[in-house]
Parts: sequence; structure tokens; C-alpha cells
Amino acid sequence: MKRFTGDLQSCKYEVSESGQGAITLHVQGKMDASNAATMIETFSDLVKDRQPRSLTVDLQKVTYLDDFGALVLVETRKMMSNGKDHFCLQNVNDEASKVLSILNFDSLEKGDTLKKKRPPAMLIRLGEATIRHASDLKFLLSFMGSVCLSLLHVCLHPKSLRKDDTFLCMQKTGVDALPIVGLISFLLGLIMAFMSSVQLRQFGADIYVASLVSLSMTRELGPIMTAIIVSGRSGSAFAAEIGTMKISEEVDALFTMGFDPTRFLVVPKIIASVIVVPLLTLFSDVFAIIGGLVVGILTLDLTANAYITQTIKTLTLFDVFLGVFKSGVFAILIAWIGCLRGFQVKGGASSVGQATTSAVVSSIFLIILFNSVFSVILRYWE
Repeated sequence: MKRFTGDLQSCKYEVSESGQGAITLHVQGKMDASNAATMIETFSDLVKDRQPRSLTVDLQKVTYLDDFGALVLVETRKMMSNGKDHFCLQNVNDEASKVLSILNFDSLEKGDTLKKKRPPAMLIRLGEATIRHASDLKFLLSFMGSVCLSLLHVCLHPKSLRKDDTFLCMQKTGVDALPIVGLISFLLGLIMAFMSSVQLRQFGADIYVASLVSLSMTRELGPIMTAIIVSGRSGSAFAAEIGTMKISEEVDALFTMGFDPTRFLVVPKIIASVIVVPLLTLFSDVFAIIGGLVVGILTLDLTANAYITQTIKTLTLFDVFLGVFKSGVFAILIAWIGCLRGFQVKGGASSVGQATTSAVVSSIFLIILFNSVFSVILRYWE
């Protein structure tokens, strides 16, 4: 039996080694934060030098042991990581036993490794996606029915409409969006007139720049650009507002107090959007025509009277009202999909961001889709 002794800060240790490669480590004194780092380093060198087959730590003379002392024991046990190695504690007093029990020493660092989670199989992912989309479709149809019933109730009982909230939504959706809609439409008309004038000037058809700008804006680009701007501003705001109320349980509170959340939150937004988005489209058409007028006067040597006369000659009431009708449909889609995504929010703040993004993307997709459908219908109607 060989014995070695060592002295650490506030702690002493003695090592006894047998011929079968077994080492017993007798610790005396305190095992705490003051000497934990030194003990780990010393015991690590001891294990590396002697490479014992088994290691026993005797805690009989330990006067104090805290979580740092338990860390020393854990790290010492980790050093004996070979499958043939053996580690054990002996003569553990009551106080040390209580500390080790609180820290669940037996379950700490027992070689458990985090297993990499295997991705689910393709058929499982396909089934999960199918179930998720079927659930979304069910919720979509349910929400659509709820909105229709709420609108019908408001039509039959106009006093049930929350007029203050409706006017506030009209201001946020329409009045506050007027500067950006006007600026973008003006620049769009400016660009269209400038680019078309390059080609039409070759044939002496400068005057038809007015026809091109006015017709394309009133029938197609005006409603689409206005709807896209409104979906980015107001559709996302609708989704974020309702989504935040959903995760903060304000929607559940409304339901508990006897209010219909759809009638309380959705109907004012839809009515406000249907009223102001067509008006924004008319403003968009006007600003785009003004942009084309600027190009016509400055670069095409056209007079303002000639440009306006050609615009009036080209446009018909059908063209104007077609754009207004389209924008009304787009307004319903924007408000409806924004509120739908808001009510679908589950979880925390990240879900609100996802719902906001989804509301904008879905609105733009539906705007383009319905505009394509209108174009096909008009092609065969006319």
C-alpha cells in the first residue's frame, strides 16, 4: 500500500494506492469555492499520471461541502470515463449526503449524451402538412361564415356598428395612406409616360402617352398598387393588432363579457377598408395622370389642355368604375385575410410576426389572383 499526501488551501488530501490499480483519495477539510479549481487540477493530474482502474473518494474527514465541492466530485468522476473504470464515494457524512442529494449527484454527468433528433419521415411530414392545411381550411371557412353573419347583423341593426372604431380605421387606412399612395402613383405615372414616350415619339404619336397612362392606371395599375400599399400598411396592422390581443387573452375576455369578437373587431375594419380603398384608388389615378402630364409638358411639348382632353377622350365611366369595383374587392380581401391571420395567432411574440408576414403575402397573392380572374372575365365579356 503506497501513500501520498498533499496540501491545498483549507483542504488536505491523502492518496493510498494498491497493487491492483485502485486508488483511494482521502479528503480532509473544506471542499468549497476557495479550492475547487485547484482540487480539480490536482486530481486531474493524479488520475492522468497513475491511470487507476478504480477510484474511491473518502469523505469521512470533510468538514464542509457545497455545490463547488460537488462539482469537484463530478469532474473527478468524469475523469474516470473509461467503461472499465470505477468511481465511488465512501464514508459520506450526513451534511455532505444532504448536499449531494439536493444536487442529484448520482444523475449528474453520468455520460448521458444528447441524442440527435431524427427528422420525421417524408410520409409523416406529408401527413402533418395535410392535417395542418385541413385545419386551416376549416378555420378559414368558419371565420368566413362568422364574418358574413356579423355583416348581416350590422346591416339589420346599424346601431350595433362601432362607429368610432370604424372612423378611426378609416383614418388609419385611408387618410394616413394618402401621402404614400399619391407619391408612388405620381412617380409611376411619371415613369410610364417617360418610357412610353421614347417609343411613341418615333411614330409621332406623343399624344397617345396620355391615353396609355390614364387607361392603364384606371383599369389595372391604380387598383393593384393601391391595394398592395394598403395591404402592407393596414393589412399587417390588422393582423398584428388582433394577434397581440389574442396572445394577451383580450379576445377571450371579449367573448367572456358577451361580445362577439368578429363583430367587435373585424366588421369595423372591413367596412372602413371598403369605403376608403376605392377613394384611395381614385386619388391614385389622379396623381398618376398628373405625373404623366408633367412628362407630357416638359419633354413632349404637349400643352396641358391637349393632354387633359386626350385623357378625357380615352377614359370612360366604365373604366373608372371598373377600377373602383376592383379596389372594393381588394379591400375586402385585405381586411379579411389580415383579421384571419390575427385570429390564427398562437404562442408568443414570434407568432405575431409570422401572422403579420403571412397576412401581407397572402393579401398580395389574392390581389394578383383576383385581378387575373377579372381580366379573363372582361376579355370574354367585352
